[in-house]
Amino acid sequence: MNRMKLVLASAAALMAAGCATGPSAEQQAAMADDARKTAGSLIQQLGGELKKSLEANGPEGSIGVCKDKAPAIAASLSKSSGFDVKRVSPKNRNPKGVPDAWETQAQAALEKRLAAGEKPETLDTWQVVRTSSGKEFRYAKALVTQPVCLTCHGENIADGVKARLAAEYPHDKATGYGPGMVRGIVSVKRPL
Repeated sequence: MNRMKLVLASAAALMAAGCATGPSAEQQAAMADDARKTAGSLIQQLGGELKKSLEANGPEGSIGVCKDKAPAIAASLSKSSGFDVKRVSPKNRNPKGVPDAWETQAQAALEKRLAAGEKPETLDTWQVVRTSSGKEFRYAKALVTQPVCLTCHGENIADGVKARLAAEYPHDKATGYGPGMVRGIVSVKRPL
């Protein structure tokens, strides 16, 4: 009986130690800063590509930027940063852009903060979460709808753009937004 108590006490101590281990508050803040820079780089690079394409090709000819270049930019940033970087939304356009449970909750929390008056540029969050494969650092940066986004994501989309979107994305849910709405997040994660 005493041996069993000792084994149980040892197991409890190991479990407690396992729960206590993980990145310190300072380490989490540093990871959040790196994730913030990575998410910002994705937004900045994609915005630059989109602006160039809109000037050269117009809205219909620029749909491919978000379809093709955005995933390529995210893949490049994932490789260079060591994070897994992607864009997701409950109202996704890209079938690969469906959020998981953490991402869905993070976006909902960011939407509430925006509704409470927080400035769009400050809308991010992070957390260390336990998964079936271990702990992960998770980060989300709100994608706030800018006026240029309304060309393809707004309520009044030109017929030619609608037709091109229907051809490229037959199951598109990413329309009906107004300026300043959260239309998705940049999701950044790293196993710990």
